Amino acid sequence: MGQVLATYGVRGWLKVRSFTSRPAALLEHRAWWLGKDASWREFAVRESRLHAGAIVAELDGLQAREDAMRWRGAEIAVPRAALPPLSAGEFYLADLTGLAVVNRQAATLGRVVGLIETGAHPVLRVAGEATGTPERLIPLVPAFVDRIDLDAARIEVDWPAES
Repeated sequence: MGQVLATYGVRGWLKVRSFTSRPAALLEHRAWWLGKDASWREFAVRESRLHAGAIVAELDGLQAREDAMRWRGAEIAVPRAALPPLSAGEFYLADLTGLAVVNRQAATLGRVVGLIETGAHPVLRVAGEATGTPERLIPLVPAFVDRIDLDAARIEVDWPAES
């Protein structure tokens, strides 16, 4: 849902970039999970607000700048059950990880191993099945993504197999 960018002030606050379509949505959660180096920890959110295009937050257990500095670069998540229900045809970006990516010629390009948030739109990171196959970066926009089928665990794209 977001990422810790830096510390904010000297009292252990964090400066956060939200990956949600509505940045203020992250403010609605009273607990965040911070993950770094494959280790996750839950923190109660004491206070949070929008500030200069980012979010600043005070979390339980982070009383000093040094405490907060350890979490720089950490990912921010919330339990799936805390997310609002989806309407038909909607999905969470996290649901795309692991899906097979196939082009219009039915060539399998690989699987989604993650996403990159660029500000303009998300970009799919697609890793090929063969060892040494370079990762493809495919913009998650209608010009390149024809169909996302969560039930079939597949994304159909207009993308060459040779790129």
